[in-house]
Amino acid sequence: MSETLSPSFHIALEAATAKMSSVRQEIGHVIFGQEDVVDQMLTVLLAGGHLLLVGVPGLAKTRLVSAFSKVMGLDTKRIQCTPDLMPSDMIGAEILEEVDYGRRNFRFIQGPLFCQFLMVDEINRASPRTQSALLQAMEEQHVTVTGREHALPTPFHVLATQNPLELEGTYPLPEAQLDRFLLQIEIDYPDLAAEKKIVESTLSEEESIPKSVMYANDLRDLQKTVRRMPLNQNAIDSVLSLVRSGRPESSEIEEVCHYVHWGPGPRASRALALALRARALLQGHSEPTLEDLNALVQPVLRHRMALNYAARADGIGVDEILKILTKNIKPF
Repeated sequence: MSETLSPSFHIALEAATAKMSSVRQEIGHVIFGQEDVVDQMLTVLLAGGHLLLVGVPGLAKTRLVSAFSKVMGLDTKRIQCTPDLMPSDMIGAEILEEVDYGRRNFRFIQGPLFCQFLMVDEINRASPRTQSALLQAMEEQHVTVTGREHALPTPFHVLATQNPLELEGTYPLPEAQLDRFLLQIEIDYPDLAAEKKIVESTLSEEESIPKSVMYANDLRDLQKTVRRMPLNQNAIDSVLSLVRSGRPESSEIEEVCHYVHWGPGPRASRALALALRARALLQGHSEPTLEDLNALVQPVLRHRMALNYAARADGIGVDEILKILTKNIKPF
């Protein structure tokens, strides 16, 4: 199928591959042993989506975000979530100010939400009311304050983090909000070689600071290239078959019927098809492959499914169900 693609697409693909190689290399100067996480974050950005990063403290989540924002030249802001954080602390608020001749007008003061790359640290520590303030922004790229719409900058990406250990004083994210995240990445401890590099980097007299190798306009162009990448009918059928097999109502897989309470919805199919093309571009492919689909099953679907009490009683987790789904993917 790739032979039928236009020459302009092949040129754009080669330029994107070179650009992503530069980004990987620059981030690798400050982030060690998290190559898979870096690739998945780049997949999210190329697809124009949002990311939920789950990991214990001390795994360089904040440093990772800082490195990405610097390398990709994005305007970045950070919100540290606490139970007393209010929606206006994120979005902003209207203030009454006096203008000429004693007249008074309301003026909107933008909050930290108005940026290109927003890090929401420990999102589950914010109250449900504050969490919901992100819903419209993540889905529609604008917010509504006192009946007036305020457009967000483009591109706009939310990277939220969660600590899976400390759950006191937290508010689990509702399913509707989880569904807005394109990928949920589980970040783990680095291996010995990577951790040794981390320790050795602290002994250097000068801190390594990444440089910008691209900017917001470059990212927008790459996102357009992703949307132009074709997805053949066999690949679409494989995506649909995979997602629908995760629903107990329509699945023929015994473990799904027995352990899954509810499965991924149509937004999951859309997310998987979009992430599939983004990862293919990242890998330098002119079209998605079965390898791309296998790599995306867990990060795209793990937060879009819920297990029942039988699964908990038998010690079955979502990732185990997803591994079974992966074995049943239709080749394309």
